[in-house]
Amino acid sequence: MDHAALSALLTQLISHWESEVVEFKRGKDGFSNSDLGKYVSALANEANLRGRERAWLVFGVEDKTRVIVGTSYKEKSAHLQADKKSILDGTGSFTVRDIHVLNHPDGRVVLFEIPAAPRGMPINWNGHYYGRAGESLVALGPDKLDEIRAQTLATDWTAQIVEGASLDDLDPQALKVARERFAAKHANRFNAEEITGWSDAIFLKRAKLTQNGAITRATLLLLGKAESAWRLNPHPVEITWKLEGEERAYEHFGPPFLLTSSKVFARIRNIQLRLLPENDLLAHEVAKYDQKVVLEALHNCIAHQDYARMARIIVKERPDRLILVNEGSFFEGEPDDYVLHDRTPLRYRNPFLTQAMTELNMIDHMGYGIQDIYRRQRQRFFPLPDYDLTEPDLVRLTIHGRVVDEAYSQLLMQQTGLPLADVLALDRVQKHLPITDDAVRHLRQERLIEGRKPNFFISARVADATSQKAQYIKTRAFDDYHYEEMVVGYLREFGQASRKELDDLLRKKLSDVLNETQKTHKIGNLLSALRRKGRIRNFGSTAAPEWRLVE
Repeated sequence: MDHAALSALLTQLISHWESEVVEFKRGKDGFSNSDLGKYVSALANEANLRGRERAWLVFGVEDKTRVIVGTSYKEKSAHLQADKKSILDGTGSFTVRDIHVLNHPDGRVVLFEIPAAPRGMPINWNGHYYGRAGESLVALGPDKLDEIRAQTLATDWTAQIVEGASLDDLDPQALKVARERFAAKHANRFNAEEITGWSDAIFLKRAKLTQNGAITRATLLLLGKAESAWRLNPHPVEITWKLEGEERAYEHFGPPFLLTSSKVFARIRNIQLRLLPENDLLAHEVAKYDQKVVLEALHNCIAHQDYARMARIIVKERPDRLILVNEGSFFEGEPDDYVLHDRTPLRYRNPFLTQAMTELNMIDHMGYGIQDIYRRQRQRFFPLPDYDLTEPDLVRLTIHGRVVDEAYSQLLMQQTGLPLADVLALDRVQKHLPITDDAVRHLRQERLIEGRKPNFFISARVADATSQKAQYIKTRAFDDYHYEEMVVGYLREFGQASRKELDDLLRKKLSDVLNETQKTHKIGNLLSALRRKGRIRNFGSTAAPEWRLVE
């Protein structure tokens, strides 16, 4: 937000506040991280209960009088940003959306923008849930806690209790790994020995996998024995790995998904590749696929699959890419919202499962997972991932295991200073993938692309910055006048020409952006234009043309 927008927002908050979703503090230097976390938990939960998208914690305004008094709270930007990390550590999966600083005439004001707790997922601070009673900070009452948790239980497939299921249906190794992951996730709250001492029932409750001690579908998905998968019938809770290409193979993987996701990755042929980026004397040896990238993507499929559609998750392995497919639309926003705009999802298709996977350190439910996938691919000199949402109830994610142009995205960032949004669009251009009309207009205005839809190619500016000058010359189209003069010059030299001879003359000169059919049409249009101008004439037939100059 700019200064004017922040000033208007502060005026509105002071004039029309709701005490449960806005808190004013002087915010002295001694304001502790613990108190900050408690207020974030309380305000996020109250915003959820009141149907608000966000809540605000404002430092620099006196609570009783609503007078702006200014604050010296963490005047260095880096210290403020550290608050985000501190809150994330204390809540385990949640933090503020942004921290705004307003230099108001009456003093410095800091505004913490806190998203509402996602539907069905109350926010805790170090294991305790907080709320508001008027202007007081209090423990979140059982009625409010149940109200948030019940928001999606009726419609969340993963939250339903499995009749007849017991602890005997859980895989012992999966339970062991689950405890280890929970301990790593919550090392600041519990020591490993304490977690080891819990009974299985207590552990499952703490990990948010059961309801009142009862086994849920989420419990069986993540920790269930393979032979207990029948309890989830007729839903095929299954991940299928499928190898496509010259060699073909497949394998099906069932619960416990906590373990089998790694087994799926182990089936992928993950050879080492040697890359030699521009201006680098030593080759980089990297795995074809980054394990963290693939597992993050696969865990997202598990978390966001629409299990009610009775379909399996598919992992297709092709020679140069992985394609992960899960049923159900992209549930909250668009992929670019998370890559470019730090979007925090407000709701989930499977909130019960999502929260359990967060507790077991399988996913992050703040929306940072997609950012991490893109960041890691860019750091490895690989093309960025591609989401295909063309089918309304299907999400396809392609992870590339082949270099389209070594160090392409990194060179764009380093040598042109382009923002990430432009890098993403140009990455799609280099892979001959479609881009939006808005992106086309913007890239043209910035002189970053040339060509006609859908055959765009990078401009001279980008070619120069990324050492693609030769490719630019091959893809850049000349004016029609240039090609027409080539035809006229040929006929002046040799007197006549067949269509095949003119095709041979021009085909290799046309832009590589055009395919063979488009090149054939292009040559036909050039000859028709010369004929209309009265410069050449067909003295043969349509089937066997004989082109000559008109004297």
